[in-house]
Amino acid sequence: MLAVLTGAWAYALALFADRPAGLLAGAAVVAALLLATLLALRVRALPTPPGTRFAAALRARARRRGVPRQVDPDAPGRPRPRAPGLHPSAA
Repeated sequence: MLAVLTGAWAYALALFADRPAGLLAGAAVVAALLLATLLALRVRALPTPPGTRFAAALRARARRRGVPRQVDPDAPGRPRPRAPGLHPSAA
């Protein structure tokens, strides 16, 4: 891609080489292309927004395990699971 752009610029410069205004226009085009390239590289180097890390963490968690691990509800120190009551709990 860079070779194509360089070749096109050299061709355009050869067409306008006999006039100083053409050389100035060619130099301006090259400067604009370099500036656009530098700006694109700077935008790419910006840190990621905070929301994308959260989304990436959710995707990684979803990929880890499809079935939750089995736990013993009667193990010592574990509260017994409660059945739903008539009224919702305060917690």
